[in-house]
Amino acid sequence: MSSISIAGAGAFGAALAVALAQAGRKVTLWARDPAQVAQMRETRENPRLPGVLLPENVTLTTEAAALAGGAVVLLAVPMQALSGFLQEHGAVLDGRPLVACCKGVDLASGLGPTAIIARNCPAATPAVLTGPSFATDIAQGLPTALTLACADPVGPALQEQLSTPVLRLYRSTDTTGTELGGALKNVMAIASGIVMGAGLGESARAALITRGFAEMLRFARARGAEAETLAGLSGFGDLVLTCTSEQSRNFRYGRALGQGAYFDPRITVEGAATARAVAALAQAQGIDMPVTASVAHVIDGRRSIAEAVKALLSRPLKEE
Repeated sequence: MSSISIAGAGAFGAALAVALAQAGRKVTLWARDPAQVAQMRETRENPRLPGVLLPENVTLTTEAAALAGGAVVLLAVPMQALSGFLQEHGAVLDGRPLVACCKGVDLASGLGPTAIIARNCPAATPAVLTGPSFATDIAQGLPTALTLACADPVGPALQEQLSTPVLRLYRSTDTTGTELGGALKNVMAIASGIVMGAGLGESARAALITRGFAEMLRFARARGAEAETLAGLSGFGDLVLTCTSEQSRNFRYGRALGQGAYFDPRITVEGAATARAVAALAQAQGIDMPVTASVAHVIDGRRSIAEAVKALLSRPLKEE
C-alpha cells in the first residue's frame, strides 16, 4: 500500500485524503491546530465536509515530521501560507516529491507554488495538482479530472500514485502554465461574481469570461507558458467552473462585492491576493491586464464598481 502525506486539513486537503484512502492508499493528514485534529479523531469528520467520514487508513497528526513518512507529500495549505510553511518545515520534507495543491501567486515574492517549493526545498521534486474541482465533489466520490504538472521524469509515477478510479489525472510538464491557469481563473471568478452581483447580466458574464481568458493567455505566454496548457483543465476548464458556480468562494466573494454585501473575512479567497500580485507584475512587465487591474482596484477600494465597468467599456475598440 503506497503512503501519501497531506499538509493542510482544510476542505481540499481532507477531500484528497478521503479519495486517496478510499482507493487503498495509506494517508497521513496534517493540521496545525491541535483542537481540530482532536475533533477529527473523535468524529472522523472534517467540519468543512459535513457528512463525509475520514476512512480509518487516514492518520491525523499535528507533527510535521510525520509528513516525511509519505512517498509523496501534497501541500494543501493556502497559497499565501505556503512559503511560511516550507520555511518552517521544509527541512523535513526536502528530497521527495512535493505537490502543491494551492492556486495563486505569492503576494510577497510574485512566485508561483513550484518556484516557492524549489526555493525552500532545493532537493525536492516540485509539482502542482490543479483543475476544475470542488472539495465536496472529490470527497463524495464524484468523477473529477485534474492536471498534474511536473517537469521531472518522475511525473508518470506521480500520476499513477495519485490517480484513483474516479479522480483522473492528466499529466503535463508545463508547470508554469498549469499553475498560472489555476491562479488567474480565481481573479476572473471574482470579476464574474462582481458582474452578477451588480446585476449586469449573463451576456456580460459571458463576455467577461471570454475576455478574461484572453487576458490569462496573454499573461501566461509572456511568462513562458504554453497556450495549449491554458486551454486545458487547469486553465479554461477551471475558469468555466469557478465563474459559473455558487460553490466557488472567489465567485461568491465577487458577488458580495457587486451587491455591496458582507462577506465572511475568515473564508480564504485566493483570487484577491493573486489579483494584487498579478496586477503589479503585469504593470512592471508592460502586459495589458485590464480585468485583473480592475479587480485589484475594486478590492483595494481605489475604484468603485461603476468606475471599473466604465473604464473597461470605454477602452478603445479593436479587433478580437
